[in-house]
Amino acid sequence: MSTFEIIQQQLKVEPKTWLITGVAGFVGSNLLEALLKLNQRVVGLDNFSTGHQRNLNEVQNLVTAEQWARLNFINGDIRDIATCHQVCDGVDYVLHQAALGSVPRSIEDPISTNQSNIDGFLNMLVAARDKQVKRFVYAASSSTYGDHPDLPKEESKIGRPLSPYAVTKLVNEFYAEVFARTYGFNTIGLRYFNIFGRRQDPDGAYAAVIPRWTAAMIKNEPVYINGDGKTSRDFCYVDNAVQANLLAATIESKDAVNQVYNVAVGDQTDLGQLYFYLRDSLSACFPHLREGQPVYRDFRAGDVRHSLADISKAKQLLGYRPTHRIVEGLREAMHWYVGHLS
Repeated sequence: MSTFEIIQQQLKVEPKTWLITGVAGFVGSNLLEALLKLNQRVVGLDNFSTGHQRNLNEVQNLVTAEQWARLNFINGDIRDIATCHQVCDGVDYVLHQAALGSVPRSIEDPISTNQSNIDGFLNMLVAARDKQVKRFVYAASSSTYGDHPDLPKEESKIGRPLSPYAVTKLVNEFYAEVFARTYGFNTIGLRYFNIFGRRQDPDGAYAAVIPRWTAAMIKNEPVYINGDGKTSRDFCYVDNAVQANLLAATIESKDAVNQVYNVAVGDQTDLGQLYFYLRDSLSACFPHLREGQPVYRDFRAGDVRHSLADISKAKQLLGYRPTHRIVEGLREAMHWYVGHLS
């Protein structure tokens, strides 16, 4: 039995109270679904700046009425310290997902990115500390590696940030470390590597590549690749991220706390490969895709050329074992995309 399976059994026997910030977002709603199915008590916070009510509605349809009643949803903003104190009251674990994501968005509007990702993050840290939360787990980012050339990416080796978004995520890690040293407050940061899966928003200029391309293919619209198609990423299915969050919140080893971990699979897929994975996955339902080809255009400012994670630290200290590589993840994700985007 895996560490994650043991944790799930323990949580069912002894339910805890969890706060999920950004609960109406992509990762947040998947965390909500997982926790409610484990009969946990959940406080959910979102201001719907990037999250959607439809994500909450979908989760409600996937759990029982009794499980759904365990959610206390609050429409609020992490930039308001009073709200942060309110939602942390009586909470065992915080899963902090709320942020303004996207490298391009941060380049266009660094002030809003800073306000949510640094000011809001600090508010949540202070509130969780004041309310004596047991563990503060936060969504860090692989963008923190910046221009460091080494592959695979190891947690201890980072370069210079390449975007305002990356700066904010690096500052989060600095604040978490300082709170551990200064206040003895326990945190764990999870550096997400290109998370994808159900309920990931395909709309808007800042949509992630997999839902954006999938939606374009289904609608028979052009699929654009920035650069030569050789840019590579370590794509990670959302169920792996859910596992990492629950492990990070509940791990008892002192050596595992006040650390940052890569959350990925340890595989490298370039954008050209990704296009054909998606095309092949969809062509049975959408015959017009069988001869489809991508459209190449200029590289995008602030993008990292290659990304590949070393996940040995998470395996060793958290007991993390990714259950889905990219092909398995896409197979599951396509069912959701076809059902919701067609």
